[in-house]
Amino acid sequence: MRSIKIFIGFACIAIAITASIAFTNTRPGKSPKEDTANKGFAVIELFTSEGCSSCPPADALVARVQKESHDKPVYILAFHVDYWNRLGWKDVFSSAEYSDRQRTYAHWLKLSSVYTPQVIVNGRTELIGSEEDKLRNAIQSNLLKPAKAELTLSEIKVTGDKASLKYSAEGAANNASLLIALVEKTATTKVQAGENGGRILSHVQIVNKLQSVSLKSSNSGTENIALLRGFNPQNWEVIGFIQNTANGEIEGAAKAAFPSTVSANAK
Repeated sequence: MRSIKIFIGFACIAIAITASIAFTNTRPGKSPKEDTANKGFAVIELFTSEGCSSCPPADALVARVQKESHDKPVYILAFHVDYWNRLGWKDVFSSAEYSDRQRTYAHWLKLSSVYTPQVIVNGRTELIGSEEDKLRNAIQSNLLKPAKAELTLSEIKVTGDKASLKYSAEGAANNASLLIALVEKTATTKVQAGENGGRILSHVQIVNKLQSVSLKSSNSGTENIALLRGFNPQNWEVIGFIQNTANGEIEGAAKAAFPSTVSANAK
């Protein structure tokens, strides 16, 4: 009888230990695999133009993605190209620099030409900007991939018409650069001519400036950013990303918010 009691006692202890292990493995929290997956990110670059009648649906799509992904490492950058400007309407957000950036992507991705609306995800996946399913699939797959590099952006400090931003990049490729974008979160334009003449267009995440910082001599430092006249900190942010200059792959990204108590004295 005593041996039976001892056996039952050991059995109860074994069951308790097994239950404890099972509880530990299934309790709410992140598994090692989830921790790795959560280090993924998606940088979405939209090449668009107010002079292109096919672009408003793409602008609307990235606006929805922006709203839905506010708590995820999804970074949207809208680059307004200038090659539509000669066809009746000059896009006030356009820049030849952004057209050149798109042509660089055509070289990296071995594309025969550029077009709008075009989306590039993490520098390696290209698609028509209004293709919602393809865009969402690209975002999801990149969120599940661990980042190759880690970028940290410290809180922005504003002095007069300039802002300073501290950065630190770890694990970047030898030929990588840090790109820092000054981004206007929302804006609207009443288009007077061209293919969208008479329409009021809404935009999100408009790139106003794009600065490149070499990481060859140091992976950390401070970058100064010139601000616009009438700057409103609530409608602006900074997005930084590490890009391989050999193939365009984006290896890491982060963003930083402006302090809410900035005076509007920028030029």
